[in-house]
Amino acid sequence: MPDTSLAAGRGGAGERALPGFARAVLPPVTPIPFGIIESLAADLEKELGPGAVRTDEAARLAASADWAHMSPVLAPLLPGGVADVVARPRDSAGIAAAVGAAHRHRVPVTVRGQGTGNYGQAIPLYGGLVIDTSRANRIIGVGDGEITAEAGASFVMMEKAARRTGQELAILPSTAGSTIGGFLAGGSGGTGSIANGAIWDGYMRSLLVVPCTDDATPVTVPFPENTAMAHAFGVSGVIAEATVELKPARTWTGLFASFPDLDSALAAGAELFGLEPTPRLLSLDEAGIVATYRPVDAALPAGRVSVRGIVTADSVPAATGMVERNGGRVDAVRPKGAALITSMSYNHATYRVRKMRPELTHLQAMGPGLTRRRAEVAALVPESLIHLEGFRTARGRDWVAMLFLRYDGPDALYRQMEELARAEVYVDDPHTWVLHHLRLAGVREAARRFDPDGLLNPGKLP
Repeated sequence: MPDTSLAAGRGGAGERALPGFARAVLPPVTPIPFGIIESLAADLEKELGPGAVRTDEAARLAASADWAHMSPVLAPLLPGGVADVVARPRDSAGIAAAVGAAHRHRVPVTVRGQGTGNYGQAIPLYGGLVIDTSRANRIIGVGDGEITAEAGASFVMMEKAARRTGQELAILPSTAGSTIGGFLAGGSGGTGSIANGAIWDGYMRSLLVVPCTDDATPVTVPFPENTAMAHAFGVSGVIAEATVELKPARTWTGLFASFPDLDSALAAGAELFGLEPTPRLLSLDEAGIVATYRPVDAALPAGRVSVRGIVTADSVPAATGMVERNGGRVDAVRPKGAALITSMSYNHATYRVRKMRPELTHLQAMGPGLTRRRAEVAALVPESLIHLEGFRTARGRDWVAMLFLRYDGPDALYRQMEELARAEVYVDDPHTWVLHHLRLAGVREAARRFDPDGLLNPGKLP
């Protein structure tokens, strides 16, 4: 479950939210004639080898789903579309070959990594070809301040390669098994974003992008032009390779603190934003969220607001002082605690909360109303709970949120989204596969260049 949209769209990093949302609707679909699918599969086998092409039902269904079932709005619409052919190329050249073959047959193309997205980004609404990039996972090279890898390389592999050179990834998703291509096309930020911002803030040094044309010759797209591929679900070009930013490696440790109330936790969080070096991750949970976490852990005491940070080992004394000055206490310092803290961050919190309280759903949001107008938010959405993540935005470091609330159907949910905007809580709708962020003009321009016939992941770009 990568961090796929907390700061990606409405209310996103540096972007003011606007009312109105793009609800997911299943399109009418005309099945692709079997002869075309049969011909495409034969061509793909010639290009990639028979073991890299699947047309059996089990493979097609597995390649047509992601974690969108966490949304009670999307779950009834799933799978929403099923692949006709699945290709699993072994390298970036094979990715390009698969895209070219699909274009020659005029078949829709949807690209996926490990399928850990939460919004149906990788669901092929119109069927066609799904390209599973997870076997194209070579680390191409590690340089000073950057690493280059094929689209299917996992963050576990990339972080290990970077660490061998005394460096670490500037940003990585909370699901470290996610692939770099999938994260860039479907995500926005994660671990490291409190210091380094979103993926479009200079993280993507260069992308090798495959256009959806007959020859599908890859094109190198540098920053900032490549921000049109960030959180664009593959509609603006297929990412075959990526070069992303590295930072000098640090020794991180997990710090677990708790507070008697939200205000004192927020005050401590404001100080922790300025801790040097900047934490790699900083999360806050109201007591009602802590109560859902299993197994019970002494570092997460019941009835208290939890603040957790991945901080450098030598900054623990300063962080402890910030906690205690604001009426909190440090419950644990664990040198190997970073993994646990990460497993309670971003949409992992959603998974944990909904596992214990399935009557709740989540909204991704930011804005001053989350913290300054908490009582008003509680009146608008009774039984609400707030999970916060530190994030570097255009206005400095701030909180972005998972706001949990009772689900009473999609109409009530969208009405609550509009009401929250009036309380300065700006929702980035996590219950749609339709792109709706404020950078769509650039995405559309890139799509005209790299997908002139509209075959890349149709149904996602409004």
